[in-house]
Amino acid sequence: MRILVHSVMVCFLATNAFGQSPQGTDPNEPFRPPLDPLSLKLDANNDGELSTEELSKAPAVLQALDLNKDGKLTIEELLPGFQERRPGFGRPDTMGAGRGPNRVEQKLTEKHDADKNGYLDPIERQKALAEVQIFGGGGGRPGGRPGGPAAQSGSTGPKVSPNDVKNFPDLSLYDSTILRTIFIEFDTDTWEDEMAKFKNTDVEMPATVIVDGTEYPLVGVKFRGQSSFGHVPAGSKRSLNLSMDLIDGDQKLYGYKTLNLLNCNGDASFLSSILFSQLASDYLPTPKANMVKVVINGESWGIYSNVQQFNKDFLKEFYGTTAGARWKVAGSPQADGGLRYLGDDIAPYRQRFEIKSRDDDDSWNALIHLCKVLNETPIENLPTALEPLLNVDGVLRFLAIDVTVVNSDGYWTRASDYSIYLDPRGTFHILPHDMNESFRGGGPKGEGFPGPPPEQLGAPADGLPPGGQFGRPQGFGRPGGRGPGGPGHGGPTLDPLVGLDSERMPLRSRLLAVPQYRKLYLQYLRTIAEKNLAHKNLTPLIAHYRNLVDSEVQIDTRKMLSYDAFANATAPLQNNQAAAPGSINEFIGQRRDFLLKHEEISAVAVLDIKRPTILRPRVVEGDTGVKVAISEFLASNKRTNKDPQGEFEDWIELVNYDSTDVDLSGMFLTDDDDDLYKWKIPANTIIKAGGYLIIWADEDGGDEGLHANFKLSKDGESIILTNQDVIVDRLKYGPQISEVSTGRIAGDNGEMKKLRPTPASPNRLID
Repeated sequence: MRILVHSVMVCFLATNAFGQSPQGTDPNEPFRPPLDPLSLKLDANNDGELSTEELSKAPAVLQALDLNKDGKLTIEELLPGFQERRPGFGRPDTMGAGRGPNRVEQKLTEKHDADKNGYLDPIERQKALAEVQIFGGGGGRPGGRPGGPAAQSGSTGPKVSPNDVKNFPDLSLYDSTILRTIFIEFDTDTWEDEMAKFKNTDVEMPATVIVDGTEYPLVGVKFRGQSSFGHVPAGSKRSLNLSMDLIDGDQKLYGYKTLNLLNCNGDASFLSSILFSQLASDYLPTPKANMVKVVINGESWGIYSNVQQFNKDFLKEFYGTTAGARWKVAGSPQADGGLRYLGDDIAPYRQRFEIKSRDDDDSWNALIHLCKVLNETPIENLPTALEPLLNVDGVLRFLAIDVTVVNSDGYWTRASDYSIYLDPRGTFHILPHDMNESFRGGGPKGEGFPGPPPEQLGAPADGLPPGGQFGRPQGFGRPGGRGPGGPGHGGPTLDPLVGLDSERMPLRSRLLAVPQYRKLYLQYLRTIAEKNLAHKNLTPLIAHYRNLVDSEVQIDTRKMLSYDAFANATAPLQNNQAAAPGSINEFIGQRRDFLLKHEEISAVAVLDIKRPTILRPRVVEGDTGVKVAISEFLASNKRTNKDPQGEFEDWIELVNYDSTDVDLSGMFLTDDDDDLYKWKIPANTIIKAGGYLIIWADEDGGDEGLHANFKLSKDGESIILTNQDVIVDRLKYGPQISEVSTGRIAGDNGEMKKLRPTPASPNRLID
């Protein structure tokens, strides 16, 4: 083991040498390369650095990893239990090459779930914790943002019971007029310590959640976030993720299966996400947000921001479908998720983009094609090439909002912290994700953090453009979102045309090089400044939430900033309409004035914005010229026929009654009249002339063969086949009998009959 320890020491010294930010600036800034997988094992507190104490423990950790005691570490010993495709490190054969922001997640639940009930009970968790402790997981920093004041640990809060609060069972989860209380009951008093250690694993702590007097059993709870966890000490408020459907897939809270409860790290007002959501929702599909009070094991943990999850619930609500591919572009000082073209290999894209839907090569190849077209098409040809692939109007709105509110975790500054959606028709959409670093910036006289001199940027790494950084644009330090921001450094005077020469941000540098796109972008900037930043729009919302939670913030013992900071940040306008120094109202007024006086913005017209740019498909009945029909289906298959995996599953039979083969690529099947793009038939799916095709309705999309992402209801529903925006065929059926199929008999005017199941063969009536 001596050689291995020496190697780690060399890695440690190199990491420290390159990890030092020039001029003593924040070490979270983009000068620290990510740790290699071996060093990650030694990084016990997950702060991205190896301390002297952690290094002193290296021999013991390495010896524990060497399970067969042969003095060497294999990949299996180094990365036991990790998923095959490791975000941030690429595929197994490219392990170590990744430089993306996605962190490895250790898989422990299935391994330690002895009773196979889908979650870990206290005894099972203790066994899993022993493994986490051996391999250096969990923990969290002592607290405090690097380079800034240490955050103070919280203290025990007031006792609260469900009988002490008002219930709102008739109001939606994101209703802005109320302060709802969410009770979380764990099976242990050591929940915080366990959750911290399980932070980078797949283990969710089971809990009972009580909302508006209703109990929801077996809800999964995890700490979420990066800086909102790592820079917050134990005992203080950390962000939470609640999975209502941990065990029961149908369990939701007011229609939502996932809750994101944010601690508003660094945001004294608790309002950044809410204001961003309110403003952006006039222009884009945007996560909803409001405030809630959280009580854990009977003790108040104070106010959290409740922000909608970007998942299938979101897609259904805004796009009318749950189909399509979703990516999260996570925030990180080393992030490089701006959609640069990195070649045709999927691996480097996996390092930068975390796919949240089914992981398939078709989705990745579509993303790569978008990047290639965006980056390599001549500017004069870009609209023609790009508009069939990308909702460009939506992107321009996104970029304008991002800069207007000075989102210091946004695309303009880190080319990260946003969401990507590829809809079933092949159009990409760019949407807001991280909204809690906006509407801050102090004022034009504050101190900014300058960027490094070019000679300190070093050589390009892992495909970065020469002289480029993983973090903020060259010449820009940390924006004023985390403190007073000087001109051009992220405060109210942030240049709205920042980043136009950045290869890392092609959505800005390439799109805004097209004259008509630049003009429309400027028009959105003026429209947002003129209308949305007017005090009459946001100031009443600030006042409403201030009044709603003021008394709760005063008694919140887990908050990281003082009540005085909250009161100052949310201070109302004075009688003379003057804003309090350092308040959100001051930022809004200064930002609006600066944008409206900008030479290029003032030269364009205000737009009439009626609704967000959502491409909700309009599907009609009609002749598509496709001679394919739903011929037969079996909604209760207990013993009739098995799928290729040897299981009895529901199935749907299509028939081609044409004299030529038909390519079904791009067509859709669904069982939901409100989601007509539910399952996309894979590319190159051919149904022969006069032939049949069986599609298994079993939700087993990972299996070989044609497996739809829905099951058929024995009680009756619809089966619909669509091609583009036209319905090819639709069947509506009632209750079904096991082992009896339903379908059409040729020449019988399409009337539905009870049949003897004959998959991939002509239909036969029951004798």
